[in-house]
Amino acid sequence: MKSRSTTFRLAAIATAGVLALSACGGGDEADDESSSSDGSSSTAAETSEDFTNDVCEGGTTSADTFKAGGILPITGNLAFLGPPEIAGVGLAVNDINAAGGVGGADACHQIEDSGDATDLSIAQASAGNLVSSDVSVVVGAASSSVTEGVVQTFTDAGVVQISPANTAVSLSGVSPFYFRTAPPDTIQGNALGNLIASDGYSRVAFITFSDTYGTGLRDVVQETIEASGGECTYGCTGDGDEFPPGETQLGTTVQAAVDSNPDAIVVLAFDETKAIVPALDATGFDMSKTYYTDGNTASYEEDFEPGVMEGAQGTIPGADASEEFKARASGWAEVGGDGPLSDYSYTAESYDATILAALAAVKGGSTDPQTIRDNLVAVSGGTDGEECTTYADCVELLDGGSEISYTGPSGIGPLNEDGDPTSAFIGIYSFDENNVNVFQSTVEGALAE
Repeated sequence: MKSRSTTFRLAAIATAGVLALSACGGGDEADDESSSSDGSSSTAAETSEDFTNDVCEGGTTSADTFKAGGILPITGNLAFLGPPEIAGVGLAVNDINAAGGVGGADACHQIEDSGDATDLSIAQASAGNLVSSDVSVVVGAASSSVTEGVVQTFTDAGVVQISPANTAVSLSGVSPFYFRTAPPDTIQGNALGNLIASDGYSRVAFITFSDTYGTGLRDVVQETIEASGGECTYGCTGDGDEFPPGETQLGTTVQAAVDSNPDAIVVLAFDETKAIVPALDATGFDMSKTYYTDGNTASYEEDFEPGVMEGAQGTIPGADASEEFKARASGWAEVGGDGPLSDYSYTAESYDATILAALAAVKGGSTDPQTIRDNLVAVSGGTDGEECTTYADCVELLDGGSEISYTGPSGIGPLNEDGDPTSAFIGIYSFDENNVNVFQSTVEGALAE
């Protein structure tokens, strides 16, 4: 795997010209009346469009159907990401069929539960189901650690896996059949580290769980802080201060971080955040000096007293999708999901993963996984093709013999030889007085050789 540095160019700046980078992450779904974790009100997501829920029927195979499998969190500590990610896949399949399918073949989806990293048997069973069902592509998993537990299963079977949410640096180039539409943490970690430094903080503590995602992201943020002249005071690389996933008795860890006298504290966790935040607040630490990432930047309106997280910041990989796209995704969820969406985390990335796979099948002339794998980089823009933004328009160009560069709602750049997007947006969020993470702006980061 090649080493890379990370460069940034500004896509948008928060008010007063101050660059505010924030981290996004987990939490329970907000209720339908609250702001979503990407800062949008779910009540604004309305559409009169008719949608189809194209679930795969028994007996279909990748030989005659574009079968979009999904290994996504229906249960576990990332289950809040399930509805928006499933909606992304479902809406993409809807749009593919509305445009005539894939080379005349129908498209369908088969969603399986990934669970979480505390019980990999769920994901492993689901991976086996998808392989035996002869899917064309698998979208997922959300968790980097879950992917580590199943990626070899898909690789051995020759099935393409495209994660909409994996950010662990260790997954770059992990398999010739593995791709992702979320940026690796070399981008998010650099963004968060630069945000903290730009806010004037130089002594930073980390409260991190011992998960590939958590430790990998911590390492990049720490390196960025140190490169700017700062230092790590607790939870540093190699110190062994991480806590096990699922741990809820974290008072000692929190106190140790505060006792290290940091200017700012970065919390890298999933649902454990609900135990960490009250413990931090109880120490008297200024909560506006805490930072979060995509594992825990979410609405905590129902979890904490008003004002507890006010002023804290977080980051979520991905562009802020248009209101039209969000309305369509939420509309699909009313037909094929559990109701309107209140969270849009990784919806665009799930949609683009599915569309890219279908376009690869169109370009290669077959819906089998190997054909998709062989053409995926090309349709993402790897061959400097003509830009197109919808499945229908891209198919028209392909049918005319053109090379294409699909640019979808996630805003990622072409995929590289390691399966990573060469550029991507990082969303910037700030928590309001109701502990809701509100979108502020985005920055765009690019991988550089």
